[in-house]
Amino acid sequence: MTEKIELQLKQLNSKAYQTKRKHIEDAMFDDIKKSENFINNFQKIVSFEDPCFLENDEFGFNRSTDLTIPPYGGNVTPNYYRIISQGFDAVLDQIGKAVAKTTDAEKKAYGKNMAKCIQLCLEFCSQYKTAAKASGNLKLYGALKKVPHKGAETFYEACVFLKICIYFLRISFVDHLGLGRFDQYMYPFYLHDKACGVQDNEIFETLESFFIAINQDTDLYSGVQQGDNGQSLVLGGFDKAGNSQFNELSQMCMQSSLELNLIDPKINLRVGKNTPDEIFEFATLLTKQGLGFPQYCNDDVVIPGLLKLGYEHEDAVNYVVAACWEFIIPNCGADVPNIQTMDFPAVVNRAVVAKLTECKHFDELMDCVKKEIEIECGMLIHSRREQKVVKRPLLSIFIDGCIECLADMYDGGAKYHNFGCHGAGIANVADALAAVKKNVFDEKTIEKSELLNALANNFRGHDELRNQLRNSPKMGNNDDYVDSIACDLMDCFSNHLNNKKNGHGGVWRAGTGSAMEYIWKGEKCPATADGRKAKEAYSSSFSPALDAKTAGVLSVMQSFTKYPLCNIVNGGPLTIEIHDTVLRNDVGIKKVAMLVKSYILLGGHQLQLNSINRERLLDAQKHPENYPNLIVRVWGWSGYFNELDLSYQNHIIRRTEYGS
Repeated sequence: MTEKIELQLKQLNSKAYQTKRKHIEDAMFDDIKKSENFINNFQKIVSFEDPCFLENDEFGFNRSTDLTIPPYGGNVTPNYYRIISQGFDAVLDQIGKAVAKTTDAEKKAYGKNMAKCIQLCLEFCSQYKTAAKASGNLKLYGALKKVPHKGAETFYEACVFLKICIYFLRISFVDHLGLGRFDQYMYPFYLHDKACGVQDNEIFETLESFFIAINQDTDLYSGVQQGDNGQSLVLGGFDKAGNSQFNELSQMCMQSSLELNLIDPKINLRVGKNTPDEIFEFATLLTKQGLGFPQYCNDDVVIPGLLKLGYEHEDAVNYVVAACWEFIIPNCGADVPNIQTMDFPAVVNRAVVAKLTECKHFDELMDCVKKEIEIECGMLIHSRREQKVVKRPLLSIFIDGCIECLADMYDGGAKYHNFGCHGAGIANVADALAAVKKNVFDEKTIEKSELLNALANNFRGHDELRNQLRNSPKMGNNDDYVDSIACDLMDCFSNHLNNKKNGHGGVWRAGTGSAMEYIWKGEKCPATADGRKAKEAYSSSFSPALDAKTAGVLSVMQSFTKYPLCNIVNGGPLTIEIHDTVLRNDVGIKKVAMLVKSYILLGGHQLQLNSINRERLLDAQKHPENYPNLIVRVWGWSGYFNELDLSYQNHIIRRTEYGS
């Protein structure tokens, strides 16, 4: 790490720059849910902001006010390369030609709004250029003499332009904005510099400086918790011919993340059966760092799954990860991958409570459960048929096709507009139904009425029965008794949701994730037959239930890969916590790397490995002042432990921690 980067990192971690922002008491936005108000609101935000440079700042475009901008739309990955390589002048020219060609008054008006957005951006950039020159920031001034009017040529210019794009998109009511396949669309600029004789260490310093820069305003980004901001970056992967796309810039991004130890960007690594062992081993060093990433995505499962959902092959092989882990298409997609959640524990519990008494065999109860899932899928689909479209002209400029047809990305401009549905609590319901099968139907050690009474009373006075349920087969032990039930549930969910029309020109996609719903839904769900009490949290995404006893990490992987996961690829990782002592030496690094590879070869779709130490987390709760930069993985994102609500801290502490 160079001295310049050390100074920038020190400044970032001090957070002193946050205290210098101008306070905005009340922005008084017009209703952001009304499309006609967008331009006025965006113009108002831009007028509040001033050029703001931090010490040793080579990128600028930092927030000068403390205004938290309400989000309305996002969780997509724009076509950064098209904009960065062409420049805003070319974009304005394209919009002008499209407006001149159409006779549709509504389209003309929308095109003019697009142009107005770019003009506002250029006017503010002009202010920044003047301020950069006046302050002696000549490197940034030199870049701004070219970008964003014209396209970037050098790697530094491309990073400045990308920072400009992030800045303006974020203040235009867009949240959870992904960074996409950074190592692919920035690679031409890397190669340009190399051809001009620029050394790798110079490019690497620029990269680290850029990574620090995109962490500076994250406290103002919206999210469920601090850190939930969507700055996911995807590396590697394979092309249509099966060739690896992992390049020098991919390696640099991972090395930078390892050195800087920051929560952004959140690294996602696309891998497959042909990924070299050394890539898995290097990625495991990031896991050792305790960052909660990389998150692994298996091309051998994800790409076929996306093809099943109707994505074209050239788009499927270019997939990225949204804010957390949802698989989406960059550049031309406007999918909403987290629009609904299948609350498995609540749905299955309804079937158990309503139908258990009349079922003579377990298969009959399973039929009732599947019917309830089918009904719930229908309700989820119907609930979003009247989804209101709020137009986003600036963001739409970055989505392919929108300029040409002068249509909003959410209103026919994008190639894809599919909806994703999470699947929360899969392990909990598999465990619950296995407990019912074993104790009520197979061994007949619990009467139906006794179980229903225990559930109704949240197990008060039924401690022995609850222990019996909790000691029943659990998903995560490579036990077909319970795993087969999980497979049946996922199959039912995907069959009744996948490829169903969403009423907005797209289809539905089923997934295995839960996002924050493992807390939120759990707080509303009554007691369940796995022994879980009312209001207790579910497992996080695609993972064993809290407190479930498992035979080890390999048995967990085997349990969670029995279902063909290409049928349920909205996203949602298997999440495993490993005690940090496992990674204390090179032998441990290699073992964990091969464990990751084993999961990929087993057919896992997505994996999150977290290196944690429960004792350290407990001490951090007692003495937060001693752990200002302690990073943990929460669900699809990493954050600082001390900034999380207690419920999320406690859930992380309760997760099963695997040793050597």
